[in-house]
Amino acid sequence: MPRYKLTIEYDGRFFNGWQSQPDAKTVQDTLQAAFLKLCKEPVSVIGSGRTDAGVHALGQVAHVDLPKAYPTEQITGAINYFLKHKGAVLLKAEEIDYNFHARFSATARQYTYKIMNRPMRLTLDEGFYWHIKKELDIEAMQQATSLLVGHHDFNTFRSNRCQATLTMRTVDFLTVEKIDNIIHIKIQSKAFLHNQVRIIVGTLKLVGEGKWTVQDVKEALHAKDRTQGGPTAPPEGLYFTKVFY
Repeated sequence: MPRYKLTIEYDGRFFNGWQSQPDAKTVQDTLQAAFLKLCKEPVSVIGSGRTDAGVHALGQVAHVDLPKAYPTEQITGAINYFLKHKGAVLLKAEEIDYNFHARFSATARQYTYKIMNRPMRLTLDEGFYWHIKKELDIEAMQQATSLLVGHHDFNTFRSNRCQATLTMRTVDFLTVEKIDNIIHIKIQSKAFLHNQVRIIVGTLKLVGEGKWTVQDVKEALHAKDRTQGGPTAPPEGLYFTKVFY
């Protein structure tokens, strides 16, 4: 059975997350339904990582084993035909070595969180940014990021529903940049805890508002206690941007 690497883009507003669920529309189920139409038999699409309901992807990666070989152009053409009006698109399909695994072969994953920082409400961009009316102190947020880069216990920065047994993670980089009214928060790690990125963003927002100091972030990290961390940022500003192998 040939294996194919898939690069997928999707609008999180259409889905109840990546992971297959009964009685809910998910990215994984939508892709598997499209491949069923192509192959005439069920196949499993394995993603590089899960995203929650409302979270977008610009470069989600998955792999799939098909019952026979197909030209990659036929795969992208057929799957995108079946995905029409469903909120997702297959950007690229590549035949790949059978040892490749979308999740376990990954060396790093990158996310971007987008904040629209202006008093006026959103119109065309609604559903794609976290709208924050009060002007945030970008310099203070940038100072706080340095505390969260490196190898730390991120127990404070994970959901209470997180099932990971180990909470040590290594953040390769964490940056905050503002261009006009748009703030981009970029973060990269080999693996993240559930809601880790969104809780980090919610914490940085407190710093940007002047409600927390950099010292407060340091104490929250050392507390290793979710109740001591900032709020969980809403999903609509989060984008799964890239996977490295």
